Amino acid sequence: MQSIKKKLSENILDKLSMDFLRNQVLKNAYGNDDTFIAKRDPRILLVWYVFFALAPWFVDDLPFLLGCFVLVAVTTVMAKVAPLVLVLFCLGVFSQTGYLFVVSLIFGGNAQTVVPLLVLTLKVASVSLASITVFSGLDPDRLSNGLMWFGCPEKLSFSISYAYRMLPMLMEEFQNVLLSYRLRGNAPEHDTLAGKVRYLIYQIQVIIHSFYPLMLNTAKRSRTTVEALEIKGYRYAAVNKEVKKMKLATLKVTYDDLLFLAVSFLWMAVVIFAGTLV
Repeated sequence: MQSIKKKLSENILDKLSMDFLRNQVLKNAYGNDDTFIAKRDPRILLVWYVFFALAPWFVDDLPFLLGCFVLVAVTTVMAKVAPLVLVLFCLGVFSQTGYLFVVSLIFGGNAQTVVPLLVLTLKVASVSLASITVFSGLDPDRLSNGLMWFGCPEKLSFSISYAYRMLPMLMEEFQNVLLSYRLRGNAPEHDTLAGKVRYLIYQIQVIIHSFYPLMLNTAKRSRTTVEALEIKGYRYAAVNKEVKKMKLATLKVTYDDLLFLAVSFLWMAVVIFAGTLV
Protein backbone atom coordinates (compact mmCIF):
# COMPACT_ATOMS: atom_id res chain seq x y z
CA MET A 1 0.00 0.00 0.00
CA GLN A 2 2.82 2.38 0.88
CA SER A 3 4.62 1.56 -2.37
CA ILE A 4 1.46 2.41 -4.33
CA LYS A 5 1.16 5.76 -2.50
CA LYS A 6 4.83 6.47 -3.13
CA LYS A 7 4.52 5.75 -6.86
CA LEU A 8 1.37 7.86 -7.06
CA SER A 9 3.07 10.83 -5.36
CA GLU A 10 6.10 10.46 -7.64
CA ASN A 11 3.88 10.43 -10.73
CA ILE A 12 2.09 13.58 -9.55
CA LEU A 13 5.40 15.33 -8.88
CA ASP A 14 6.68 14.31 -12.31
CA LYS A 15 3.58 15.69 -14.02
CA LEU A 16 3.87 18.97 -12.14
CA SER A 17 7.42 19.57 -13.33
CA MET A 18 8.47 22.76 -15.08
CA ASP A 19 8.75 20.95 -18.42
CA PHE A 20 5.16 19.76 -18.12
CA LEU A 21 3.89 23.25 -17.26
CA ARG A 22 5.86 24.82 -20.11
CA ASN A 23 4.60 22.25 -22.61
CA GLN A 24 1.01 22.78 -21.52
CA VAL A 25 1.23 26.57 -21.79
CA LEU A 26 2.96 26.48 -25.17
CA LYS A 27 0.54 23.84 -26.46
CA ASN A 28 -2.39 26.06 -25.57
CA ALA A 29 -0.81 29.09 -27.25
CA TYR A 30 0.75 27.48 -30.34
CA GLY A 31 -0.32 23.83 -30.60
CA ASN A 32 -3.96 24.17 -31.72
CA ASP A 33 -3.48 25.16 -35.35
CA ASP A 34 -5.32 22.11 -36.72
CA THR A 35 -8.59 22.54 -34.82
CA PHE A 36 -11.91 23.77 -36.22
CA ILE A 37 -11.72 26.96 -34.15
CA ALA A 38 -8.16 27.73 -35.24
CA LYS A 39 -9.17 27.58 -38.92
CA ARG A 40 -11.78 30.30 -38.52
CA ASP A 41 -11.12 33.84 -39.69
CA PRO A 42 -9.80 35.97 -36.78
CA ARG A 43 -12.34 38.72 -37.48
CA ILE A 44 -15.22 36.25 -37.09
CA LEU A 45 -13.73 34.91 -33.87
CA LEU A 46 -13.28 38.41 -32.46
CA VAL A 47 -16.90 39.35 -33.25
CA TRP A 48 -18.08 36.11 -31.67
CA TYR A 49 -15.89 36.76 -28.62
CA VAL A 50 -17.12 40.33 -28.11
CA PHE A 51 -20.70 39.09 -27.86
CA PHE A 52 -20.00 36.26 -25.41
CA ALA A 53 -17.60 38.38 -23.37
CA LEU A 54 -20.08 41.22 -22.85
CA ALA A 55 -23.64 39.86 -23.13
CA PRO A 56 -23.58 37.61 -20.02
CA TRP A 57 -22.73 40.55 -17.75
CA PHE A 58 -25.93 42.41 -18.72
CA VAL A 59 -28.33 39.46 -18.40
CA ASP A 60 -29.50 37.71 -15.22
CA ASP A 61 -31.82 35.24 -16.95
CA LEU A 62 -30.79 31.72 -15.94
CA PRO A 63 -31.78 29.94 -19.23
CA PHE A 64 -29.84 32.51 -21.27
CA LEU A 65 -26.73 32.05 -19.14
CA LEU A 66 -27.06 28.26 -19.30
CA GLY A 67 -27.29 28.48 -23.08
CA CYS A 68 -24.15 30.63 -23.23
CA PHE A 69 -22.29 28.24 -20.97
CA VAL A 70 -23.26 25.16 -23.00
CA LEU A 71 -22.22 26.79 -26.26
CA VAL A 72 -18.84 28.06 -25.06
CA ALA A 73 -18.19 24.70 -23.38
CA VAL A 74 -18.73 22.96 -26.73
CA THR A 75 -16.42 25.42 -28.51
CA THR A 76 -13.79 24.89 -25.80
CA VAL A 77 -13.87 21.16 -26.50
CA MET A 78 -13.60 21.86 -30.23
CA ALA A 79 -10.57 24.11 -29.60
CA LYS A 80 -8.74 21.24 -27.82
CA VAL A 81 -7.61 23.41 -24.94
CA ALA A 82 -4.71 22.12 -22.83
CA PRO A 83 -5.85 20.18 -19.72
CA LEU A 84 -3.81 22.41 -17.40
CA VAL A 85 -5.76 25.49 -18.51
CA LEU A 86 -9.06 23.71 -17.88
CA VAL A 87 -7.93 22.59 -14.42
CA LEU A 88 -6.93 26.15 -13.51
CA PHE A 89 -10.26 27.39 -14.86
CA CYS A 90 -12.23 24.95 -12.71
CA LEU A 91 -10.18 25.74 -9.61
CA GLY A 92 -10.52 29.48 -10.12
CA VAL A 93 -14.23 29.66 -10.90
CA PHE A 94 -15.76 27.01 -8.69
CA SER A 95 -13.50 27.52 -5.68
CA GLN A 96 -14.41 31.21 -5.68
CA THR A 97 -18.11 30.36 -5.85
CA GLY A 98 -17.80 27.80 -3.07
CA TYR A 99 -15.96 30.33 -0.94
CA LEU A 100 -18.73 32.90 -1.42
CA PHE A 101 -21.38 30.30 -0.58
CA VAL A 102 -19.63 29.32 2.66
CA VAL A 103 -19.22 32.99 3.64
CA SER A 104 -22.90 33.67 2.91
CA LEU A 105 -23.93 30.77 5.14
CA ILE A 106 -21.72 32.04 7.95
CA PHE A 107 -23.30 35.48 7.79
CA GLY A 108 -26.92 34.30 7.79
CA GLY A 109 -27.52 33.05 4.27
CA ASN A 110 -29.63 30.03 3.31
CA ALA A 111 -30.39 27.77 0.36
CA GLN A 112 -31.82 30.71 -1.59
CA THR A 113 -28.28 32.03 -1.92
CA VAL A 114 -27.51 29.24 -4.39
CA VAL A 115 -29.44 30.85 -7.26
CA PRO A 116 -27.59 34.22 -7.26
CA LEU A 117 -24.27 32.40 -6.89
CA LEU A 118 -25.21 30.10 -9.77
CA VAL A 119 -25.95 33.15 -11.93
CA LEU A 120 -22.59 34.68 -11.02
CA THR A 121 -20.79 31.40 -11.67
CA LEU A 122 -22.39 31.00 -15.09
CA LYS A 123 -21.44 34.56 -16.03
CA VAL A 124 -17.80 34.15 -15.03
CA ALA A 125 -17.57 30.65 -16.52
CA SER A 126 -19.11 31.68 -19.86
CA VAL A 127 -16.84 34.68 -20.29
CA SER A 128 -13.77 32.69 -19.21
CA LEU A 129 -14.46 29.78 -21.57
CA ALA A 130 -15.12 32.18 -24.45
CA SER A 131 -11.72 33.80 -23.80
CA ILE A 132 -10.02 30.40 -23.59
CA THR A 133 -11.66 29.28 -26.85
CA VAL A 134 -10.65 32.33 -28.88
CA PHE A 135 -7.14 32.94 -27.58
CA SER A 136 -6.17 29.27 -27.74
CA GLY A 137 -7.28 29.15 -31.37
CA LEU A 138 -5.52 32.32 -32.54
CA ASP A 139 -1.77 32.45 -33.05
CA PRO A 140 0.03 35.80 -32.58
CA ASP A 141 0.03 36.79 -36.27
CA ARG A 142 -3.64 36.03 -36.90
CA LEU A 143 -4.69 37.79 -33.70
CA SER A 144 -2.62 40.85 -34.62
CA ASN A 145 -4.04 40.91 -38.16
CA GLY A 146 -7.60 40.65 -36.88
CA LEU A 147 -7.14 43.54 -34.48
CA MET A 148 -5.43 45.62 -37.14
CA TRP A 149 -8.31 45.03 -39.59
CA PHE A 150 -10.76 46.44 -37.02
CA GLY A 151 -8.69 49.60 -36.78
CA CYS A 152 -6.81 48.99 -33.55
CA PRO A 153 -3.60 51.03 -33.26
CA GLU A 154 -0.65 49.19 -34.68
CA LYS A 155 1.22 49.50 -31.39
CA LEU A 156 -1.62 47.75 -29.54
CA SER A 157 -1.92 44.90 -32.03
CA PHE A 158 1.84 44.47 -32.12
CA SER A 159 2.08 44.51 -28.31
CA ILE A 160 -0.45 41.68 -28.03
CA SER A 161 1.31 39.69 -30.73
CA TYR A 162 4.69 40.36 -29.15
CA ALA A 163 3.42 39.24 -25.75
CA TYR A 164 2.47 35.91 -27.30
CA ARG A 165 5.92 35.60 -28.84
CA MET A 166 7.54 36.45 -25.52
CA LEU A 167 5.83 33.51 -23.83
CA PRO A 168 8.30 30.78 -24.90
CA MET A 169 11.22 33.09 -24.07
CA LEU A 170 9.77 33.82 -20.64
CA MET A 171 9.26 30.13 -19.88
CA GLU A 172 12.78 29.28 -21.05
CA GLU A 173 14.36 32.00 -18.92
CA PHE A 174 12.31 30.93 -15.90
CA GLN A 175 13.50 27.35 -16.25
CA ASN A 176 17.13 28.44 -16.63
CA VAL A 177 16.97 30.61 -13.51
CA LEU A 178 15.34 27.81 -11.51
CA LEU A 179 18.01 25.35 -12.62
CA SER A 180 20.79 27.77 -11.65
CA TYR A 181 19.30 28.19 -8.16
CA ARG A 182 18.95 24.44 -7.73
CA LEU A 183 22.53 23.82 -8.80
CA ARG A 184 23.80 26.30 -6.21
CA GLY A 185 21.39 25.21 -3.46
CA ASN A 186 20.80 22.09 -1.41
CA ALA A 187 17.20 20.93 -1.54
CA PRO A 188 15.91 19.25 1.63
CA GLU A 189 15.02 15.59 1.65
CA HIS A 190 11.36 14.88 0.94
CA ASP A 191 10.91 11.24 1.93
CA THR A 192 8.79 12.01 5.00
CA LEU A 193 5.76 14.27 5.39
CA ALA A 194 7.77 16.94 7.21
CA GLY A 195 10.42 16.72 4.52
CA LYS A 196 7.80 17.22 1.80
CA VAL A 197 6.53 20.33 3.58
CA ARG A 198 10.09 21.71 3.83
CA TYR A 199 10.67 20.82 0.17
CA LEU A 200 7.50 22.67 -0.83
CA ILE A 201 8.59 25.75 1.15
CA TYR A 202 12.02 25.52 -0.48
CA GLN A 203 10.45 25.42 -3.97
CA ILE A 204 8.31 28.48 -3.19
CA GLN A 205 11.37 30.38 -1.94
CA VAL A 206 13.31 29.51 -5.10
CA ILE A 207 10.45 30.73 -7.30
CA ILE A 208 10.26 34.02 -5.35
CA HIS A 209 14.01 34.55 -5.59
CA SER A 210 13.88 33.80 -9.34
CA PHE A 211 11.49 36.63 -10.10
CA TYR A 212 14.00 39.51 -10.32
CA PRO A 213 16.62 37.65 -12.44
CA LEU A 214 13.79 36.47 -14.68
CA MET A 215 12.55 40.00 -15.32
CA LEU A 216 16.10 41.30 -15.85
CA ASN A 217 17.10 38.58 -18.33
CA THR A 218 13.81 38.86 -20.21
CA ALA A 219 14.18 42.63 -20.46
CA LYS A 220 17.66 42.21 -21.95
CA ARG A 221 16.43 39.76 -24.58
CA SER A 222 13.40 41.92 -25.31
CA ARG A 223 15.63 44.90 -26.00
CA THR A 224 17.61 42.83 -28.49
CA THR A 225 14.39 41.80 -30.24
CA VAL A 226 13.12 45.38 -30.40
CA GLU A 227 16.43 46.59 -31.85
CA ALA A 228 16.24 43.87 -34.51
CA LEU A 229 12.73 44.99 -35.42
CA GLU A 230 13.84 48.61 -35.65
CA ILE A 231 16.67 47.66 -38.00
CA LYS A 232 14.17 45.84 -40.24
CA GLY A 233 11.99 48.95 -40.38
CA TYR A 234 9.10 47.82 -38.24
CA ARG A 235 7.78 51.30 -37.43
CA TYR A 236 7.66 52.31 -41.08
CA ALA A 237 5.94 49.06 -42.03
CA ALA A 238 3.37 49.47 -39.25
CA VAL A 239 2.11 52.80 -40.60
CA ASN A 240 2.55 52.17 -44.31
CA LYS A 241 -0.80 51.54 -46.02
CA GLU A 242 0.66 49.31 -48.74
CA VAL A 243 2.32 47.07 -46.19
CA LYS A 244 -0.91 46.85 -44.19
CA LYS A 245 -2.84 45.93 -47.31
CA MET A 246 -0.38 43.14 -48.13
CA LYS A 247 -0.46 41.85 -44.56
CA LEU A 248 -4.27 41.81 -44.33
CA ALA A 249 -4.70 40.25 -47.78
CA THR A 250 -4.44 36.79 -46.20
CA LEU A 251 -7.70 37.31 -44.28
CA LYS A 252 -10.64 35.67 -45.98
CA VAL A 253 -14.11 34.88 -44.67
CA THR A 254 -15.24 31.43 -45.82
CA TYR A 255 -18.56 29.61 -45.81
CA ASP A 256 -17.53 27.71 -42.66
CA ASP A 257 -16.84 31.00 -40.86
CA LEU A 258 -20.33 32.31 -41.61
CA LEU A 259 -21.82 28.93 -40.69
CA PHE A 260 -20.03 28.99 -37.34
CA LEU A 261 -21.31 32.48 -36.61
CA ALA A 262 -24.84 31.67 -37.77
CA VAL A 263 -25.09 28.47 -35.73
CA SER A 264 -23.85 30.25 -32.61
CA PHE A 265 -26.38 33.06 -32.80
CA LEU A 266 -29.16 30.69 -33.92
CA TRP A 267 -28.51 28.66 -30.78
CA MET A 268 -28.74 31.80 -28.66
CA ALA A 269 -31.98 32.82 -30.42
CA VAL A 270 -33.48 29.41 -29.61
CA VAL A 271 -32.34 29.76 -26.00
CA ILE A 272 -33.92 33.22 -25.69
CA PHE A 273 -37.17 31.96 -27.23
CA ALA A 274 -37.25 28.95 -24.90
CA GLY A 275 -36.58 31.27 -21.96
CA THR A 276 -39.61 33.41 -22.85
CA LEU A 277 -41.82 30.32 -23.01
CA VAL A 278 -40.61 29.12 -19.61
